[in-house]
Amino acid sequence: MGYMMASHPRITIEADKRDGKHCIRGMRITVNDVLGWLSHGMTEEEILDEHPGLEKDDFAAVYAFAADVADTAFANR
Repeated sequence: MGYMMASHPRITIEADKRDGKHCIRGMRITVNDVLGWLSHGMTEEEILDEHPGLEKDDFAAVYAFAADVADTAFANR
């Protein structure tokens, strides 16, 4: 099933990076990486400490993207 990508400049796709997965600002950190860390109990602050390339505003982009994907998946069921 296809889905529409959230329109946010912090979420990027590059075919040659992480197999074309949705990444944060062209880094090798994917939206799924961040969501996985959060779902395993890490706080935003812990993630920022371990991945200094990330910025606080990246979390809002991840949440917006996840919400968009969930809405689209629900609408297409």
